Amino acid sequence: MRPVFTERDIPLGGELRVPPGSILTPSALDLAQARGVRIVELKKGESLPAASPSETVAIGSDHGGFEMKQKLLPMFEELGLVIHDVGVHETKVTADYPDVARAVAELVASGRTTRGVIIDGAGIGSAMVANKFPGIRAALCYDRATARNSREHNDANVLTLGGRLLSITQAEEVLRTWLSTPFAGGRHAARVDKIKEIDKANLQWTPLNKTR
Repeated sequence: MRPVFTERDIPLGGELRVPPGSILTPSALDLAQARGVRIVELKKGESLPAASPSETVAIGSDHGGFEMKQKLLPMFEELGLVIHDVGVHETKVTADYPDVARAVAELVASGRTTRGVIIDGAGIGSAMVANKFPGIRAALCYDRATARNSREHNDANVLTLGGRLLSITQAEEVLRTWLSTPFAGGRHAARVDKIKEIDKANLQWTPLNKTR
């Protein structure tokens, strides 16, 4: 079957590489022209390169965040990002947020992706779980200001959202801001380095003996 590309497959700029014989819908071609995207047909036998960790975002939700997750997925496609969706994949599936948060955090901590997004009912529990993993800096964000701050100041690599506390419009604003905001570095880098030092030290940490 010949692959079909729609307007949702068109990146914001650059080029779109497609397999030989691919079909692009008229609306996709119009959007590509409007965005100045060059369509490149691969040679026979040539395959698409695997997405790099920086182009891949791990995402997951429990049942409380499933609806929001599904509605946010098109944004990643719009931004030209590849999704590693760890679930849940059905609205009727009940899941424990620690399991979902762990799956996303492990992908980021391992370097398979550089960013992760976790959605549960309130977003609080998932942040707690994710931050148990070395190298993870998870931030619960609820508006554009907190999303921007978590990236500029803290170099957050995991975003958690409350699926039952934010509207879809609010969640879209938070996610778009978080994905598009770079780490500011400068004076903030030294502070993030201290977080990393604490992270490493706690790998060796043991509780002090309690005295009676």
